[in-house]
Amino acid sequence: MDLTAVRFDKRGLVPVVVQDARTGEVLTLAYANREALEETLRTGQSVFYSRSRKSLWRKGETSGNVQEVVEVLLDCDGDAVVYRVIPKGPACHTGERTCFHRPLLGGRKDLGFALGQVYATILERLKTLPEGSYVARMHQAGLDRILKKIGEEAGEVIIAAKNGDPEEIRWEAADLLFHLLLTLAETGLSLEDLAETLLKRHRPQKASG
Repeated sequence: MDLTAVRFDKRGLVPVVVQDARTGEVLTLAYANREALEETLRTGQSVFYSRSRKSLWRKGETSGNVQEVVEVLLDCDGDAVVYRVIPKGPACHTGERTCFHRPLLGGRKDLGFALGQVYATILERLKTLPEGSYVARMHQAGLDRILKKIGEEAGEVIIAAKNGDPEEIRWEAADLLFHLLLTLAETGLSLEDLAETLLKRHRPQKASG
């Protein structure tokens, strides 16, 4: 990134939106000065400027919850930055995955957000393998068991559709999607990889004339 394009405010700061690169979820809002941006680009980890302490701080330097930066984006006006990251733990000091966990209006129910949330949880379970976790149990059973489960769930979706029961279809389709996400995680693929393939296959047709 050419930092000459960044429009810092009169305090020498620019707001930084931190986004999970795997799920698209917004994790936090912080600030960076030129030195913080340079350190982020140099180290590949999220570095910010603390307005209260008036010094640089690296996310996770005390908690261990570092953020690996995979992309840094500058907005159209040059006065805001996005860090797209792979978080190694919660972003919020409260222990929540994101700092934005208190809805003021409604709640996110769109499919992309839901898939991102579930996928992030699956990744965390695969990392920690907590006792009693279904994900941990399926992981230990092996990929063949997961793939067999996908076949079973696909059959359940077919039966539900033939029965014409919307509630049953919704329930079984959710089970199928969950096991597809587990397969993606087990094979090292991300939702971003899947989105890239879908968008390549289903680009909107240009209007003729």
